[in-house]
Amino acid sequence: MSVPQSITEKIVLKDGREITIETGKLAKQADGSVVVRMGNTMLLATVVANKEANPGIDFLPLTVDYREKFYSGGRIPGNFFRRETKPSDEEVLTMRLVDRVLRPLFPEDFHAEVQVMISLISYDKDVMPEALAGLAASAAIAITDIPFNGPMSEVRVVRIDGKLSVNPSYENLLKADLDIMVGATKDSIVMVEGEMKEISEQEMLEAIKFAHEEIKVQIEAQERLAEKVGKSFPKREYCHEEHDDEIREKVWKACYDKVYEVAKNPSAKEERGEKFQAILDEFLAQYTDEEELERVTPFVKVYYHDVEKEAMRQMILNENIRLDGRDPKTIRPIWSEVDYLPGAHGSAVFTRGETQSLTAVTLGSSKDANLVDSVITQHDQRFFLHYNFPPFSTGEARPLRGTSRREVGHGNLAQRALANVIPGDTPYTIRVVSDILESNGSSSMATVCAGTLALMDAGIPITKPVSGIAMGLITDPKTEKWTVLSDILGDEDHLGDMDFKVTGSEDGITACQMDIKIKGLSMDIMEKALMQAREGRLHILNKILETLPASRVDVKAHAPKMEMLEVPKEFIGAIIGPGGKNIQQLQKDTETVISIEEIGEIGRVEIAGTNREKITEVITKINEITFVPVLGQIYKGKVVKVMDFGAFVQIAKGTEGLLHISEIEWKRLDKVPYKEGDEVDVKFMGYDDRKKMKLSRKALLPRPPKSDGKPKIEAGKPIEKA
Repeated sequence: MSVPQSITEKIVLKDGREITIETGKLAKQADGSVVVRMGNTMLLATVVANKEANPGIDFLPLTVDYREKFYSGGRIPGNFFRRETKPSDEEVLTMRLVDRVLRPLFPEDFHAEVQVMISLISYDKDVMPEALAGLAASAAIAITDIPFNGPMSEVRVVRIDGKLSVNPSYENLLKADLDIMVGATKDSIVMVEGEMKEISEQEMLEAIKFAHEEIKVQIEAQERLAEKVGKSFPKREYCHEEHDDEIREKVWKACYDKVYEVAKNPSAKEERGEKFQAILDEFLAQYTDEEELERVTPFVKVYYHDVEKEAMRQMILNENIRLDGRDPKTIRPIWSEVDYLPGAHGSAVFTRGETQSLTAVTLGSSKDANLVDSVITQHDQRFFLHYNFPPFSTGEARPLRGTSRREVGHGNLAQRALANVIPGDTPYTIRVVSDILESNGSSSMATVCAGTLALMDAGIPITKPVSGIAMGLITDPKTEKWTVLSDILGDEDHLGDMDFKVTGSEDGITACQMDIKIKGLSMDIMEKALMQAREGRLHILNKILETLPASRVDVKAHAPKMEMLEVPKEFIGAIIGPGGKNIQQLQKDTETVISIEEIGEIGRVEIAGTNREKITEVITKINEITFVPVLGQIYKGKVVKVMDFGAFVQIAKGTEGLLHISEIEWKRLDKVPYKEGDEVDVKFMGYDDRKKMKLSRKALLPRPPKSDGKPKIEAGKPIEKA
């Protein structure tokens, strides 16, 4: 059997690095498959779409799966099974980044099941693979006949020393003050997500524009590849929806004005939902025949949803009034409090409108750090945030099936928003947990606000408080009207054209997440959204500071207190003791947790406990074990033994030296003037030839004036003659 001939296309980045896309060699039974390579990083992406939609499906069942094979980096998985198991949070986040760009590019009436699988099959430490995942997925689809309004691509933009670049190495990523992933088609930005170190709105726009120029080059390469393959046109025919124009017309005619009127009159989420349902029930009541009712109901529900969407959008555009009565810029009422949970180390409740987060902070030692073990990196994460979205928060009862991808994504956004304001020298491992108790729009931003308050309540001296806001957009292509909405409701997110979450301090943006649902969003609209977001963000920040103006000066009484010591590496064994005997006994006696990490020639000792006196006791004992006298240093010592030639003085536990009789005073002494137990200040003078410590007291006393050898003349007395 001959080796199949591959078809390739090349992309050259602005900095000269190359990306190649190859197809025709691997996974040929999939509808489409490509291998994307940059350096020695390689991704295999495949796509398969069923020819027909499953019965009763009225949405796109798209699955995007991204997995990192440990063999790609020459590693064996560190878990019990020694194989790749459930996806890590990092893999889930990459899946979401790809899904959010792909999903809106499929036709709205295409409902066949689509599965996109992306695998990291070779890893190069100089090339981060997630930056290539979107390109690989899109290229795999672009060469097929699957209906798709692409291609698209994604790039990771970083800024290092003021210079923008794409697709950095992991090492360079750590140096960046801006790190965003941008997904786009040739003419539209579709998705933005990332974190920044308090950058301005203009700096963010500049990075997005920079990314789009690189993306256009990658899309052109996909188009050339699809043309070479030759099976992407025409696209396959499909018919996944049935329609009844007569019913559509009746629904619009009977319901539009009623829905518009409900939307126009401000109401709460539950009340509004009941009113909309009543209009639908009233329309369906005209069908008395059960068979006819069963036939028309699916059509009516689809068309009624379209009526709701259009009526609410037009009401906002025409009346400048939103569903809850606000104008486009107004933020919903806010209330918050701290120290709500007495058992937590820090806690806060943050409520904005009908969205509420109960957030708790737990402080721990380095032993509590989150171990990140992936192909790309292995490290201890000392700050992490978990977000939970239980069904009761939206008044639903549904099965609980573990942490969802959405929960992972929202938690990551809030974590990135707060990470850069955590002091770099904090000794704690910090876990933040946000439980969403009510939800009607932007619970992730409520998490950021509650997280700020809970951290300050816990006594973490964050550099600056951070708030977050979700922005929306309503557009009408026919009239070219558009309105940017601040602090969007759930309905405004669902029915709108943009969901743009922005977090930051008073000095700049710390994180963002944007999903665009329409083509051709102009930079003018994006700039307007960013500037309006800043106004809302600062308003929310002021509300936060009314609740708690600054971090508490200390952690709670029941929270662990943490101290860090650095000792010479050679003392680590002495602190631990044989078989860990010393350190275990010390922890038991003082009710503390002691961790030691060897860093170069230093041993970093971390001491955690709830009682500061006992922590001080640990520090004292470790200092005794690791005591090394400093040349010229003065110590308060205790006489432990007196001899004719001097006294042995203990300057630390287990450390004593000789104070020779000649070093006690400047004058000659016939007897040592001390007894055992006396305290005396001495100066460490170094070691003698036998490596014995030399101590001196007279070095601390003023030196008497030197005699010139002439007889001393006293007043009133004659000079004696020889």
